[in-house]
Amino acid sequence: MIAKYGALVYIGLFAVIFIETGLVVFPFLPGDSLLFLCGSIAAMATHTLNPIWLIVLLSIAAIVGDTINFEIGARFGHYLSSPRWQKWIKPKYMAEAQAFFDRHGSSAIFLGRFVPIIRTFIPFTAGISKMHYRKFIIFNVLGAVAWVNLAVLAGYFFGNIAIVKAHFELIMIAIIVISLIPAILMTLSRKRKDVRIDAEK
Repeated sequence: MIAKYGALVYIGLFAVIFIETGLVVFPFLPGDSLLFLCGSIAAMATHTLNPIWLIVLLSIAAIVGDTINFEIGARFGHYLSSPRWQKWIKPKYMAEAQAFFDRHGSSAIFLGRFVPIIRTFIPFTAGISKMHYRKFIIFNVLGAVAWVNLAVLAGYFFGNIAIVKAHFELIMIAIIVISLIPAILMTLSRKRKDVRIDAEK
């Protein structure tokens, strides 16, 4: 694709990151693994992806995406949270995002960047909760820059190590699994809490 479309690939990557973070109905897009992959490709001498351009453009995509998602939550959240939209906006994901937001407060905007699925619902939840916009935008920018830099540079510096190249597909799967661990732990913790409450009743 890079050889065939050249700089247009940047537009495609921008669109994927923007859609994953900006549209609450697309939480399943591969943000972490895509950023790592892009960093790995940028480190190859035979390819033309520029790591600086990747970091700048994809950070902007992540910032704008979360901002749009926040506005959607603030303006239309009460409609989109209705049973009519539950096919697209899973109540389970909304509940997990709300629990994450309640637990971590403002820093959830930053921390949520590193948790797949949660990262798509956190800005939407913040918008519904009428979070102060200035506070949101600060954590939004910090989280987006940290997430994109960490993932792209990890791919750039480690993606072309011989053992990583030899097991690249497994590394991609490992990244996805590791990034899901916080959401899994949070879900298990909530279930234990629910069981304890039921037992006390």
